[in-house]
Amino acid sequence: MAPARIEVIANLTGCKANIRVEAEELREGTCRTEQGDYLITTFPEEKYKQTWLETARVYGGTYLVGSRWVVSAEPKMLEPLRKKIGGNIQRLQGFGPTPSPS
Repeated sequence: MAPARIEVIANLTGCKANIRVEAEELREGTCRTEQGDYLITTFPEEKYKQTWLETARVYGGTYLVGSRWVVSAEPKMLEPLRKKIGGNIQRLQGFGPTPSPS
C-alpha cells in the first residue's frame, strides 16, 4: 500500500499544503484554513510513524492518527478533520512531573 500523500489529505480537508520538510523518514506540510492551522506528517513506513509518536509523547498533546500519517491540530479541529479523512484521535500523555492531588 502506498503511503498517504500530504497533498491528498490536504485536498480532502479543504486546503493546499505548504510542504516544509522532505526527508527520507517523513514529509511534513502545513495547512492554513478559516478553522485554524494544522500540520500533516506522512511516513514511508509504519515504523517511522511509531517512532514519531513515541517522540511526540514526551510533549503530550492530541493527534489524529491514520495509516502512515498524523495530523497535529488544536483538539477542537480533530473531530471535524476525522470525519473527512478517517483515522483515530489519540491523546498522548507527556512525561515529567504531574500535579499532586489537592
